[in-house]
Amino acid sequence: MFTIALISQKGNQGKSVIALSVAVVAAKVGLAVVIIDVDPQATAANWKDRREADSPVVVTVPVSRLRQALDAADASGADWVIIDSPGMNQSGAIDCARAGDLVLVPTSADPIVMETLPTVRNLVRAAGDPPAFVVFNFIHPQGNRIADALKANTPAYCGLPACPVHLSQRNVYKDAPAYGKAPQELEPDSPATAEIERLYMFICEHVNTSPRSLDHGSSAKA
Repeated sequence: MFTIALISQKGNQGKSVIALSVAVVAAKVGLAVVIIDVDPQATAANWKDRREADSPVVVTVPVSRLRQALDAADASGADWVIIDSPGMNQSGAIDCARAGDLVLVPTSADPIVMETLPTVRNLVRAAGDPPAFVVFNFIHPQGNRIADALKANTPAYCGLPACPVHLSQRNVYKDAPAYGKAPQELEPDSPATAEIERLYMFICEHVNTSPRSLDHGSSAKA
């Protein structure tokens, strides 16, 4: 079982949408995926309540029960566990990062939000230094050059590498959760689908999971 933790020290950075989107890709290709929602806002759990499909599984627990939830997921045969951590909770973020084989740190390019990244680096270090990457989110769809510059400067700024994949500001990321869907389910051939599938492939590289084939990954336009 491999565990991906999403942490952030600012709210509304896209943790839950990224968790749900990646989980749906992984479930679609046949992986047994469990999302553990430890965020008091329960965004993932509420999404599951609106969802018609059985997968992925979503479990809601407080941070204090994270270890028990992980053990239960492992015992049930989960391939991947994705932890949606509580925002603005340093001890909770440390616990979630400590459990992760890979840590993703979603952030916008807002300077006020990016100012929290050095703190997140310290939290990752306190968690035992698991592999961690900053994932830039809400980038303008025509902002690839800006995204590339942000990624190049991130290691020097906060001591964390940037994920080579970024997500753009697209309405489907906001619209899909309201229907209990992932963006790629609402718009299968969209640029958002291509972004999410690239992020899935990146995760596979870092949790030693051989990526399983994607039905339409090559057809979605970047």
